[in-house]
Amino acid sequence: MIQYSLKCTHDHRFDSWFQSASAFDKLHAAGMVACAVCGSPKVEKMLMAPRVNSGAARPESAPAPAKEKHNLSEPSSPAEQALRALREHVEKTSDYVGRDFAREARAMHSGDAPHRPIWGETRGDEAKALIEDGVPVAPLPFMPTRKSN
Repeated sequence: MIQYSLKCTHDHRFDSWFQSASAFDKLHAAGMVACAVCGSPKVEKMLMAPRVNSGAARPESAPAPAKEKHNLSEPSSPAEQALRALREHVEKTSDYVGRDFAREARAMHSGDAPHRPIWGETRGDEAKALIEDGVPVAPLPFMPTRKSN
């Protein structure tokens, strides 16, 4: 296992573990590494110092350092907790339409489909066209669960 410090184009910084350096490269090339804060797939490795144990023994009288127990699948910061709450709200109160998002949003806007809360995926050019046509859309700060690494 290897831990990398990563940064997205929006300057969000986060750490992530990977099976190996080649596993990171493969996932990154496939677009499966995304920012933990905003979901941007434009992520790069940051310069890191290696973590090396000095091997120096701790004096017998010194207490062992307390280890902070944290479940890695649980949000730790207030920002992560807010993102998790937002995701849960969106998933609970709206329909996931996947890659049909642009088509569904446009159909609702034109009156060809009943209005309902939806969320999904679309290409940047499709999202721009929706906005230019007055279709009320907004980006979400997370990716669908199936694209998480």
